[in-house]
Amino acid sequence: MTAWKIEGCTVADAPALARNNMSAFWEDPTWILLWSEGTTLARLIDSATQRYPRTLASGREEKRHEKAVDPATGQLVGYARWILPPGHFAAEDGRPAWPEAQVPAVGDEEKRKFEELAEAAWWGARREVGRIDDKNDEVMDRLLAQGTYIKLDYLAVHPDNKGKGIATALVESGIRHAEEIGVPLFTMSYKAGRGVYARLGFREVERVIQDDTEYGGKGEYGTYFMIYDVPKKE
Repeated sequence: MTAWKIEGCTVADAPALARNNMSAFWEDPTWILLWSEGTTLARLIDSATQRYPRTLASGREEKRHEKAVDPATGQLVGYARWILPPGHFAAEDGRPAWPEAQVPAVGDEEKRKFEELAEAAWWGARREVGRIDDKNDEVMDRLLAQGTYIKLDYLAVHPDNKGKGIATALVESGIRHAEEIGVPLFTMSYKAGRGVYARLGFREVERVIQDDTEYGGKGEYGTYFMIYDVPKKE
């Protein structure tokens, strides 16, 4: 199996991330219900390309972004976004925690351009479908309030590259950092990804199964809340 390279992201990765991420979630039968009738994958990729520089450049203190790269071609083949908990943004020496996964800083002028680009992008999500995640948000907020966690906020592998160990390599990178600082991991998984987390030692703490036929879905929208426990640092 290929030994995927795990690297930090930069704003220059926006086009490759847009293609990877939108293509990955386009495979999810509930996620695609979010978009207005006639929306195409190509349009979503174009829009995400405009929005991602802002996403990558913002929240640098708490957010960490990693990409999986094919060492033979240099192609981006997967992506993970992590959110550090308060009190763990910096190492003991004051430098940023997990610096290799922190997007390099950009200047104020670049930030302004990224903001303008993102605001000009089309993003035609159907608000009524978005309400299906209200219950998930309630459960997530309640569980996160019960402890201190590094949150795996986003994990995506392009459909062409599924089943090649890419998601595993990205999650294992987060596990290494979590074990290094003694803080457990938390994530909300969809059905397709649950097996990856279970194999890596995550335990399911709660699940929410909803009927999405009201929005045009196939009937079952499942989300699984999972935690990876680490030994307490002494």
